[in-house]
Amino acid sequence: MKSDAPIVSGPYFEDLEIGPFPGSAPAQTLTDGLAALHRSIVGGRLRLALDAELSRRVTGGVLASPGLVWDIAIGQSTLVTHRVVANLFYKQFMFLRLPCIGDTLYTTTEIVALRQNRVREGRAATGLAALRMRTRDQAGRPVLDFYRCAMIPLRDPKGSTGRNDDLESIPSDLDPQAMRRPTSQWHLADFRAAVPGQHFEGLVPGTLCEIAGGDLVSSAPELARLTLNIAMVHHDVRAGAGGRLVYGGHTIGIAATQATRALPNLATIVAWHSCDHLAPVREGDTLRSTLEIEACEPLPGGGGLVHLRSRVRADRDGDAQDVLDWRFVGVMA
Repeated sequence: MKSDAPIVSGPYFEDLEIGPFPGSAPAQTLTDGLAALHRSIVGGRLRLALDAELSRRVTGGVLASPGLVWDIAIGQSTLVTHRVVANLFYKQFMFLRLPCIGDTLYTTTEIVALRQNRVREGRAATGLAALRMRTRDQAGRPVLDFYRCAMIPLRDPKGSTGRNDDLESIPSDLDPQAMRRPTSQWHLADFRAAVPGQHFEGLVPGTLCEIAGGDLVSSAPELARLTLNIAMVHHDVRAGAGGRLVYGGHTIGIAATQATRALPNLATIVAWHSCDHLAPVREGDTLRSTLEIEACEPLPGGGGLVHLRSRVRADRDGDAQDVLDWRFVGVMA
């Protein structure tokens, strides 16, 4: 290959501007095959995403796993973050509609804030890009709306852009009414009638569960490919210090699967209060978690919203490290 051949790649921090990002990733249709492959990598024991007949009775369609939906939405936004060093946080993550198998997802990305990190001796310059993702389905109906923050390198490792936007201004509070809408037409009484065991009634805020048994992180690049995630650090061993990093959605997906071991009748997940990646995860790590019930809110037709906190640690070569602090909202019948 000629040395002057153009390089096909994503933007550096200097290239980013406030406003809608001009590129768009391919749309992706949710299929049974896609759902099965996703489940084979991160697990998944939500009854409504596994039992088509129960899902039709409760929701009116065959529910797609919420983890599959958010992994695709995040993956579709990685045109902006092809060169990402790390993802720092997610905020105001809301499902506006819960898609079914057969729906098609389209995601647009808007850059809402840019702040260059302080340059440190011996480290290449980086900046933080706050992004807003909006996902719609084939009928134009809103599915997801959320923010995430990515660390992206500068083209000039000693460069300075002067960007110093206030990332604290990014909204983080969830709309209590909006969290109720995605399941407002569901027949949660049918779920209670069909499934034995613990439901919403009797859940106690403050309950903390240590989930026995860890889960191996495997097939990391396969999950990234499956969900259209092109961030180099998840594919190319030379792209990040210390080798490939596991896509954050992989860690979150395993945490969600472990949460359903503590709450096997969790119907779905509708929102995240916050999601902080505390340290990198590598393929081959074993993830273990605790799950805390922080609050319970009854719904008018029975059942309720359950505010949960998952803390995940990774076992690697005999050492344990905290890697994820995820506060999310589930629905129980």
